[in-house]
Amino acid sequence: MFVYQNENLEIKANLWFFVNYCKCCIYATLRAIFSYILVILGLCCIIWKIQNMAKMIIKKASKFLVKFIKITVLIVIIPLFLTSCKTPDGKFKLPGGDARKTPANPAERVKQNLESGKGFQLNDMFESGRKNGVFDFASSNELWRASLDVIDFMPLSSVNYSGGIIITDWYSIDQNSNESIKISIRFMTNEIRTDALNIKVFNRQCIDTINCKITESSGKIGKELKRKILKTATLYQEESKTKKE
Repeated sequence: MFVYQNENLEIKANLWFFVNYCKCCIYATLRAIFSYILVILGLCCIIWKIQNMAKMIIKKASKFLVKFIKITVLIVIIPLFLTSCKTPDGKFKLPGGDARKTPANPAERVKQNLESGKGFQLNDMFESGRKNGVFDFASSNELWRASLDVIDFMPLSSVNYSGGIIITDWYSIDQNSNESIKISIRFMTNEIRTDALNIKVFNRQCIDTINCKITESSGKIGKELKRKILKTATLYQEESKTKKE
């Protein structure tokens, strides 16, 4: 009986030791896992802080670079501007005229500008045009009026009365069309006759907004325009003769 009791005590002691040993192992394992989790979270926080610091450094560096470029441009441009303001004698001259040398009376200012060659008079311009053989295309010129009326539907790019030339802008009937035309009318004389006009028609075809091909058209448009202009100019001339009578 005594031996049996001793064996039970030994079994209980071994069981208690085994249970405590398992508890210690489980506790150590959980502690290690928790330590690893803390280490990983710490590393994540460090990486996040490093990323934020890098973004702040890049942002500040970009701002500093922009300021540096602006200052550099100003340092380069200001000396050039000041140098351009210098007169031949090396002195600085601000834009505009000297108020002490400019008359207060507008009529006297006009006279002073004309004498110094800074202005012009319409009469002088017309007289010089007649002396140089340049035709005077005024609003009373029937050929000029007829040309403007015939191409009135097209936008104008250049109109030179003294040089006797009209150039239209590119025109297309359909806004979505890739084809447009441009017309130039040169006046060889102010008399109404078949050789008075030199009309050229240019055709532009575009695959897109960049790739365009421009050719001079020799079709019926130029001939039809000349016929229409001469006919209209003849009507204007007859009307002016009727008014004079």
